[in-house]
Amino acid sequence: MNAASPAPRRARVRAPELVGKGGWLNTGGKDLKLADFRGRVLILDFWTFCCINCLHVLDELRELEGKHRDTVVIVGVHSPKFAHEAEHQAVVDAVERYGVEHPVLDDPELATWKQYAVRAWPTLVVVDPEGYVVAQHAGEGHAHAIERLVEELEAEHAAKGTLRRGDGPYVAPEPEPTVLRFPGKALALPNGNLLVSDTTRHQLVELEEDGETVVRRIGSGVRGFVDGGAEEAGFSEPQGLALLDEGAVVVADTVNHALRRVDPATGEVTTLAGTGRQWWQGSPTSGPAREIDLSSPWDVALFGGKVWIAMAGVHQLWAYDPEAGTVEVTAGTTNEGLVDGPGPEAWFAQPSGLAATADRLWLADSETSALRWVDPDGSVHTAVGAGLFDFGHRDGAAGQALLQHPLGVTALPDGSVAVSDTYNHALRRYDPVTGGVTTLATDLREPSDAVLVGDDIVVVESARHRLTRLRLPEEAVRVESVAHRTRRAATDVTPGAVRLDVIFQAPAGQKLDSSHGPATRLLVSATPPELLLAGEGAGTDLSRTVELNPAVPEGVLHVSAMAASCDDDPAGKYPACHVHQQDWGVPVRLTEGGADRLPLVLAGMDA
Repeated sequence: MNAASPAPRRARVRAPELVGKGGWLNTGGKDLKLADFRGRVLILDFWTFCCINCLHVLDELRELEGKHRDTVVIVGVHSPKFAHEAEHQAVVDAVERYGVEHPVLDDPELATWKQYAVRAWPTLVVVDPEGYVVAQHAGEGHAHAIERLVEELEAEHAAKGTLRRGDGPYVAPEPEPTVLRFPGKALALPNGNLLVSDTTRHQLVELEEDGETVVRRIGSGVRGFVDGGAEEAGFSEPQGLALLDEGAVVVADTVNHALRRVDPATGEVTTLAGTGRQWWQGSPTSGPAREIDLSSPWDVALFGGKVWIAMAGVHQLWAYDPEAGTVEVTAGTTNEGLVDGPGPEAWFAQPSGLAATADRLWLADSETSALRWVDPDGSVHTAVGAGLFDFGHRDGAAGQALLQHPLGVTALPDGSVAVSDTYNHALRRYDPVTGGVTTLATDLREPSDAVLVGDDIVVVESARHRLTRLRLPEEAVRVESVAHRTRRAATDVTPGAVRLDVIFQAPAGQKLDSSHGPATRLLVSATPPELLLAGEGAGTDLSRTVELNPAVPEGVLHVSAMAASCDDDPAGKYPACHVHQQDWGVPVRLTEGGADRLPLVLAGMDA
């Protein structure tokens, strides 16, 4: 069967039980079982809080969650990638940080992930009111398809008498009365005060030099995309901050997919770039800044006369030109990984922190646990980091040093840089002269940024909801070296020919759309590259035979797939169209007798 052809009408598989050693959150202390959801449409959201695509899906599901609250229950199944994400308190923090308003199962050992044969973050699984899996979707952009399926299931099970309406099991946690709540980034203002993005409260907060006393708040505190004065303006999980030459502050307004401008004198907020819509493959990548879609800008820095943007949502760097009022891509292909070289050929993975010096733009590339930099000519280099699946806390020569999901980077006076090594709860230092990595401070809690204030460095301790002032130490703290790899089990596959099938079934009432070029796209690569003897590269067929090298015992297959679908209604003048996309990193182990077919579900069911 061609991987893109339609499946038989609603294949059904009995849903496995929901188990997780970490227990349940957002249920008022109650443990839930699959039977508790009988009679409701259950949507399982397999996510991990480091993953920008997972955060996009949380935002996509909010409308569906509200519209079908009496028939649909969404359950987040937290399935960690990094060691830190397996800590229960970190999951508790993330659920509050990202405004998750549904039950969450903490599954640190990936037990439920394995039972549902999930291969990618994020993955959505739909279970019908009788307890059968009826659809699976990997990646983002599927909310419209799931809503249509939900409406069909509501009608079908209402007619059968198997639909049960009513309140769901969500119980909101008690709010905590802290001055800041999961702050993201900080900026030293010319007047000596500190400006902080109070991310979870959708505000900016100006603090006195002590980092504690509130001077004022900018933003209403209600999630929104509203220009205006300090009290009525609306942000949505703002992060990065930078000073423009004219003294204004530019803000990476992450979930609004926009850059905002704040006048420090008046607190007035205006929009510099972005439409409020998320960028998708095929959308314009340059032009007038207010007309171009962005995707989760996480940090900003002034470099070479332009505001460079860590565009975490599409694994790229972009730039905003204040003079011309335009934006454009400056580096990255949108493929997720660690590849150096000229800007247009480089790969990133959720760039999340920026710091500029005269001759380098430093960046924290979070998903590859890497510290990287860009030259004035746009070429990209890696100082520390090995790839998507290697991380830990190890000092020493940069070639073997390890970080764990860093979110911030700060240029130091001596030419070295401090790295907010978020999931190691540490502040690290890289010296370009010696090529060495040391630890400046430990016992921080999810540090996400740091800013120099005189001889001190002020660290944003995001999960302690505060700023912490440290004296820059002359000697580094010594810590025990720890190395980790992502804990997903490898898939056993046969050496030689393996059939790669990306499963995509267009949502009901839609068809593949080729009006603007091929409706599907598949890109395949491997780490190490020698793993693939044949089958690497781009193509338009969602099925492909790859040849795996028997001399390479294990590695990672990187698979990126896209499919475009539009309403299949000849009478419709303006059919609604949607792009479905996902990147997989599949650890594989070459074993005689292993599988000769590797199915990856983009949308639908593998028949």
